[in-house]
Amino acid sequence: MTPTRKRRLYAVLAIAVGVSGAVALALTALNDNMLFFFSPAEVHAGEVPSGSNFRLGGMVLDGSVSRTPGDLKVRFVLTDYNQSVPVEFEGILPDLFREGQGIIAQGALSTSPSGEQVFVASEVLAKHDETYMPPEVADALKKAEEAKEADGDS
Repeated sequence: MTPTRKRRLYAVLAIAVGVSGAVALALTALNDNMLFFFSPAEVHAGEVPSGSNFRLGGMVLDGSVSRTPGDLKVRFVLTDYNQSVPVEFEGILPDLFREGQGIIAQGALSTSPSGEQVFVASEVLAKHDETYMPPEVADALKKAEEAKEADGDS
């Protein structure tokens, strides 16, 4: 191999290693910032990776919202009408947050002192008008309804 070809080979190898390293760093950073969406049924099925943040979407169950007096803690139940997940949130809820409305909460699963699995939300997003439904929530509700019908048929 001539010296010129050796230099070119080393240059190509150096570029390939550099590009591979940059892609690996970008994918690692992207993976840390990705938030997957899960429905309450998927949470009950154990499809959520443990210890990771994710988005949980569904409808706020009527009569489930309870507030701690003198505090900003709110507890409610999020359901896809097939399964339900209790949610705890501390902070100011969006103005459009109501019972019977579709929301998306961002956070992680935690186990309460009583052993109950609770979704601890760091952010709650409510729909912005009466006709809008987040697509993920609409899909989760549709899947839950189909699963409920399939269970009823069998």
